[in-house]
Amino acid sequence: MRAIEAAIKESETTHFGEIRFAVETALDVHSLLAGKSARDRAVEVFSQLRVWDTEHNNGVLIYLLLADRRVEIVADRGVHRDVGAQGWEAICREMEQKFRLGYFEDGVVVGIRAVARHLVRYYPASGENQNELPDKPLIL
Repeated sequence: MRAIEAAIKESETTHFGEIRFAVETALDVHSLLAGKSARDRAVEVFSQLRVWDTEHNNGVLIYLLLADRRVEIVADRGVHRDVGAQGWEAICREMEQKFRLGYFEDGVVVGIRAVARHLVRYYPASGENQNELPDKPLIL
């Protein structure tokens, strides 16, 4: 968890976007019975953590659902408009590939760095960056 937090902190020195990482072991029974997908839950967590509430609409949530071995990235409208669903999807699949090989920490750090590359491209650091969201990973 320290490596994940450090990777987020380090990346946010290069851009003024905001990255959050959340991991959940499994969906609760109610969610499963309702047919909720990892994507649905990621959008819910994005809202609950207020990742959408950044000044420049450039918050990004990396959500990991361990039970399904799924990674979902939900981005605020500003940065999503620039990167698009295919850009986020490629990062998710790369992370999942690392996980299948047993490289869990490396998979998350690779994902954070890939998200950061997009944020640097569209939101490069300029002057003092205000850290609007916590960098510490969240276990749900």
